[in-house]
Amino acid sequence: MSSKDKSRRIGDRELSPESLMMSYGYDPTLSEGALKCPIFQTSTFIFNSAEQGKAFFEVAYGLREREAGEKLGLIYSRLNNPDLEILEDRLTLWDRAESAAVFESGMGAISTTALTFLRPGDRLLYSEPVYGGTQYLFSQILPQFGIETRSFRAAMGPQEVREAVLEAGQDGNLAFVLLETPANPTNHLVDIAQVAEAAAELSTEERKVLVAVDNTFLGPVFQHPLKQGADLVLYSLTKYVGGHSDVIAGACLGSAALVNRIKETRTFLGSMGGPWSGWLLMRSLETLKLRMTAQAANARIIADWLAEHPRVVRVYYPGHLEEGDADYETFNRQCEDAGGMVSFDVEGGEAEAFNVLNSLQLIKLAVSLGGTESLAQHPSTMTHSDIPPEQQRAMGITESMIRLSVGVENAEDLIADLEQALAG
Repeated sequence: MSSKDKSRRIGDRELSPESLMMSYGYDPTLSEGALKCPIFQTSTFIFNSAEQGKAFFEVAYGLREREAGEKLGLIYSRLNNPDLEILEDRLTLWDRAESAAVFESGMGAISTTALTFLRPGDRLLYSEPVYGGTQYLFSQILPQFGIETRSFRAAMGPQEVREAVLEAGQDGNLAFVLLETPANPTNHLVDIAQVAEAAAELSTEERKVLVAVDNTFLGPVFQHPLKQGADLVLYSLTKYVGGHSDVIAGACLGSAALVNRIKETRTFLGSMGGPWSGWLLMRSLETLKLRMTAQAANARIIADWLAEHPRVVRVYYPGHLEEGDADYETFNRQCEDAGGMVSFDVEGGEAEAFNVLNSLQLIKLAVSLGGTESLAQHPSTMTHSDIPPEQQRAMGITESMIRLSVGVENAEDLIADLEQALAG
């Protein structure tokens, strides 16, 4: 049993992620006994010998396989840094992943991962709607490199999604499937396990069709895609993991074999996160479950209130799914909570939605999500504005939709703000 494995147990009890977030992966004796990990604000690390430097570079540049138990030694902060190594160790805990790679942004994680596994002539399939930046990367940028991209609607039933995956892979060109579930901003769900099974059917010994899940909306506390059969899980760490709207970062988690390949690409693209981001994110991880639990509880109260409001036409919230609804079985199987994101349509169109947004006082009018403060925005003209209107409507994004990221404020105060805004 390794020292890390031992640090995860007390006797026969395996410690929970929320407990391990305080100390896992960090040895205070290596930092003058400091209780918390210092910020290693350095570009360069000293080798003990020329032979050690040679060995480190052999591993870093893939000139040889690592020996059993061998780690990549510290070389240069574009390759590795103590703050990021400890952060990456802790990020693996919630998802039970073998390895993690941290990036300077969520888009850095998605783009680096895509460029690691996709080549000219390959096909990428993704669910819609997704985050607007992801949509633009897939629909506008990757095709310039000879990568074909296709999409399917997240609102389709599980059987239709399965057929879409099988159809995309029938000629052998499908290499990568990316799901964002719940979908941004409609909260529609995609059955991860079913997509993973379809991808496995299309895989061969020579070529595995990889499945990645953007788990930003619910993870890592309320949904664990790797347990559902996904190969990789992606995060905008800016959102719930960071949780304070003061850091930009992203991550990709999965098997050591896959993540090591991603880290090799990251080294040469230079998309690695920095030590300050790593330190801030380690600090935030300590309160992640507390914050997400409070946000989810508030979101439930607000979604229930919105559902009864006469000026609200529809509420998009996984916690309202009932038996017989298309996503009901998927929600119960792969989600542990409905999370803190609520979208809703108001009566009217863009003008009426803008009026509500402009009238908010406590809830801030801003994009992003997952922070301690509640935010509201208009997806059609903001985060998803690069998508043509007719495509937005097909995805379920309406002119009257408002996306609400619920924070940790008093729920009744948030309702008071929404009530006066909807009355305007």
